[in-house]
Amino acid sequence: MAVLPVRVRLFRAVWRLKGVWVVAFAPLVLLPLALSTKEAACAYVILLMALYWCTEVLPLAVTALLPTILFPLLGIMQSKDVCMQYLRDSNMLFVGGLMVAVAVEHWNLHKRIALKVLLVVGVRPALLMLGFMSVTAFLSMWISNTATAAMMVPIVQAVLDQLHCRDDAEEGRQTTREHVAGPADPASAKQSASVVRVPDADASGRTGECEERTGEGRAPTTTCEDVTMSTLKPPPQDKPASAPKASVSSVVCALEAEEADGVDEQRKRLSKGLLLSVCYAASIGGIATLTGTGPNLVLLGQMSQLFPQSGGVINSASWFAFAFPTMLMMLFMAWILLQQVFIGRSLRGAWSCGAGRAAKERAARDAIEEEHRRLGHMTYGEASVMALFLLMVLLWFTREPRFVDGWASRAFNADAEFVTDATVSLFVALLLFILPSQPPKYLCCWRHNSDPDAQVCQGPAPPLLTWKVAQAKIPWNIVLLLGGGFALAKGSEESGLSRWLGSQMTPLHSIPPWAITVVLCLLTATFTECASNVATATLLLPILASMSQSISVNPLYVMIPCTLSASFAFMLPVATPPNAIVFSSGYLKVADMAKTGVVMNVIGIACTSVAINTWGRVLFSLDSFPEWANGTTHI
Repeated sequence: MAVLPVRVRLFRAVWRLKGVWVVAFAPLVLLPLALSTKEAACAYVILLMALYWCTEVLPLAVTALLPTILFPLLGIMQSKDVCMQYLRDSNMLFVGGLMVAVAVEHWNLHKRIALKVLLVVGVRPALLMLGFMSVTAFLSMWISNTATAAMMVPIVQAVLDQLHCRDDAEEGRQTTREHVAGPADPASAKQSASVVRVPDADASGRTGECEERTGEGRAPTTTCEDVTMSTLKPPPQDKPASAPKASVSSVVCALEAEEADGVDEQRKRLSKGLLLSVCYAASIGGIATLTGTGPNLVLLGQMSQLFPQSGGVINSASWFAFAFPTMLMMLFMAWILLQQVFIGRSLRGAWSCGAGRAAKERAARDAIEEEHRRLGHMTYGEASVMALFLLMVLLWFTREPRFVDGWASRAFNADAEFVTDATVSLFVALLLFILPSQPPKYLCCWRHNSDPDAQVCQGPAPPLLTWKVAQAKIPWNIVLLLGGGFALAKGSEESGLSRWLGSQMTPLHSIPPWAITVVLCLLTATFTECASNVATATLLLPILASMSQSISVNPLYVMIPCTLSASFAFMLPVATPPNAIVFSSGYLKVADMAKTGVVMNVIGIACTSVAINTWGRVLFSLDSFPEWANGTTHI
């Protein structure tokens, strides 16, 4: 074993301690900022947290707690005022929505919905990809994109296994028929019959060497080579009829090997396309609802923090009206892209109804139906969770729909906004811990129909969701991460850093707002490839708010597109958990994700620009500078 040079070993040792160097020396290097003005002290905290978030030398949630220490020490805010920022209304909306999502996941309701939709959509390659993307995007609107991708990837792999196994079986039968029939040339029939011996098929229908496959479902690698060698090297007692016949056999087998390689490549491309469709749809679907992804909640919290007079311009109904069409447009464009890149010329064939393709479709459909059968009939608990989920969505959309008075407009919010979306989500979450998971006695027929062998519980039935399950599955670190962002915004307001930033950005007034938005979206999408999407939105949105005020542009015109762009992490496996889950399947390389991810970023920014300049302009009145944005510039 070669001994590494001393310089290489020293470099590796230093590299392993990079986290220690960043944690220890970054505060000392930036310390002059903290010792000057109050605005510079706040900038010191923001830069330090940005460095820690980008390098991840500390857990993201731990870095988010730094304002509770540094703001009081630097005289920016009192400790009690800083700590109050960590459990604001947006945090509670996140907690309540996650509890409902955990209940959906706990009862496997999301898997039932996914499989049912796939059975309805169909299993032809084009429709199959569209079905996977639609289901993944819909589920990601309500539950975490990580849980959605983790559930969908095994389903994709099961379908791919069925398709590949059916291809192998058909190729094996075709090879057997060709070997039994012998060559078409009568002159060489005797020679081929004496040379090529077909092994007997076993009980499973396989034919030995000519049907061997690798563990990855690749095409045969030895069949044609063995046949060629046996043809070119006859037994000692015989001689080849003529040299040209041997070369003909060699050419035929070479063509067969080339065709097998083509089939193997087509399989790989289809596998890559379906897996990428899942991770892309998981990221795209989250932008459609406020609770779908962290940056949306950051925007909601920053709006209430920075612009308390905005009157709830961002709520579940208004956000859904803007973001859902944007999500559909992005999803369709992503589907077209993946079809062209990973299916290519077979796009037309993906819609055909040939006999061979029908057999593959039946295999894939059988795999999905088998997964669906394992779930059994819908239980009382699943039905209850679905009813509560629909109730929460209905209450969200009808609370303050903006174009008409909602149920909370006059009953609760006539004088002030007493009831918010967080109230609704926590109310439904509370019902999950109260309602039983087993039907009452007067619904015993439900128990009999869903599970005839089930015994009636003697004691009280457990609730739909227990605290043990909720505590284990809710990502509490995101709650702290959101709170850290709100604390930064409040500290920048109190220190005056927001006013200073606003004055520095006045020259941007001469640039068209749409151009500023496009450039900022590009920067956000690039930054989020290397940092958490929540951390990206937390750092950038307050700065964008102060910039918008300084150039007299509606803050939503810039903040909404950049919030969406913070979720466009399509290029790298480490950019977002769905990418990492798909990458771990082994089918994809970093280059595969990077090439299509660049195009996906461009598609996302283009769709966002179209949306914000069309229906977004009307929905949020972006042509005018609102009154709630006047006054002291915040960050």
